[in-house]
Amino acid sequence: MPNPWTGVGNPYTKQEVRERLQQTLTDGKAIIAAGAGTGISAKFIERGGADLIIIYNSGRFRMAGHGSTAGMMAYGDANAEALEIGEFEVLPVVNEVPVICGVHGSDPRRRMWHHLLKVKDMGFSGVNNFPTHSIVDGHFRNVLEETGMGFAKEVEMIRLATKMDLFSIVYVATAEEAKQMADAGADAIISHVGTTIGGSIGVVNASRSMDFAVERTQEIIEAGRSANPDVFFLAHGGPINTPEDVRWVLDHTDVQGFVGASSLERMGVEESLTELTRSFKALTLK
Repeated sequence: MPNPWTGVGNPYTKQEVRERLQQTLTDGKAIIAAGAGTGISAKFIERGGADLIIIYNSGRFRMAGHGSTAGMMAYGDANAEALEIGEFEVLPVVNEVPVICGVHGSDPRRRMWHHLLKVKDMGFSGVNNFPTHSIVDGHFRNVLEETGMGFAKEVEMIRLATKMDLFSIVYVATAEEAKQMADAGADAIISHVGTTIGGSIGVVNASRSMDFAVERTQEIIEAGRSANPDVFFLAHGGPINTPEDVRWVLDHTDVQGFVGASSLERMGVEESLTELTRSFKALTLK
């Protein structure tokens, strides 16, 4: 059902979002979710036909000209920024597409059940675990896990969101994490294969290969599906940047869609503004 007060748009129930995504698949189309860091991005992503809009602090850094990984650093309050972007920029201009709120599930300063009530009350239709510690590895990841700020907190957050009837779409980097999230009730699982390549601030030497992306994505799908066959599976990041890249992954895995953040928002702005400015600058005096 639409918003009970306005008759259209957010918030949607968990089941309503699932039904929308299932209809996309029934129509033979890939699910496309898009990250948005500003209202104007969200407004025109909706106009382009995206199935979901996800907002999180990385979007704000990205649209300020910085790498998306800035959202993983201690440069601000990720949970507060996501709520602010949603309340004052995105939710006021998105008419109908479900809007998902990024939640830093391991934030030790939040009573997570209380924070999720705020997310729901503001009119979001679901949650996403970002910033996510799933993409942190090595010694620092071990430190996070041992000091109570690990991935388990994100799983716990999704378990709470499920109880609150919030749709959940989650990032994972391994098959084991996919199992944990599927068991917690996640509706959609995103295979995160690294920071997106390309453009002015995409990674180059730190990127994974397409072969790795395909193999890891399929491993994640199979693990998540073994725990819950009703989960939706999407791909994100690394070498998966263009529509042609997504086509390749769709053809070589069982993935059902794609989550584009830098791929849609940042790349669209970089390319279009550069070319538009060049066109103006090519004008000469009579």
